[in-house]
Amino acid sequence: MTKIYAIISGKGGVGKSTTAVNLGMSLNKLGEDVIIVDGNLTTPNIGIHLGAPIVPITFNHVLNNQARIEDAIYEHESGTKIIPASLSLKEVERIDYRKIPDIFKKLKKLTNYVLIDSAAGLGDEARFSMISADEIIIVTNAEMTAVTDALKTIKLAEEYNKPVKGIILTRYEGKRTEMSLSNIKDMLEAPFLGIVPEDDAIKESQIYKNAVVYTSPRSVAARSYIETARRLLGEDIPVCDPYSGFSRFWRIILRK
Repeated sequence: MTKIYAIISGKGGVGKSTTAVNLGMSLNKLGEDVIIVDGNLTTPNIGIHLGAPIVPITFNHVLNNQARIEDAIYEHESGTKIIPASLSLKEVERIDYRKIPDIFKKLKKLTNYVLIDSAAGLGDEARFSMISADEIIIVTNAEMTAVTDALKTIKLAEEYNKPVKGIILTRYEGKRTEMSLSNIKDMLEAPFLGIVPEDDAIKESQIYKNAVVYTSPRSVAARSYIETARRLLGEDIPVCDPYSGFSRFWRIILRK
């Protein structure tokens, strides 16, 4: 049965689009058929991340009744399918967001997993992504402001009766200035689906217009996303602090 996950962050700039790309491509690398949809219609990022900022048919065209959803699907060289949104602001002005859930119902017949890269914040775009999803994945950093906005997102999901699959903590550095993992978990009352440490390999992958799981597959970030995808598929893999003594040891070994 196809699952639709809305990847949402209450705060912008936490790595939501990076997570959507790498989680989707990790699932594909594990043998799953995946479609990543750019649900951030105002400031889309998926096409930019993957080197296809402008394409003939976008998600916007589908929502404006100018094309079928099947015509807006593009296949990345990895085999992962993407549906980019338009960079044109004019294409946003005419959109009826109420059409979004019906479009995603059609996508359920075309793949195993749909990942929606939702807009930041809790405006109409994010809300209709949430309504369209079966479950919600929260992306946050270990900063108080980001975690507070993540909590608001979880409360909104509860209002829509949408279960939260888990939290993906990104750009984690294990510093004293960051919230502790236990405090984040207690505050959000949701399990960690994955913890992705700060890693320059992510920035390098963006230069190469690809996912880090392909540009630097042995990097800490890539392994974190692969493990997160395996948890999403139901594997029982413990979520550990990547800056614990044991984890540090294995990070050094694997880099050699």
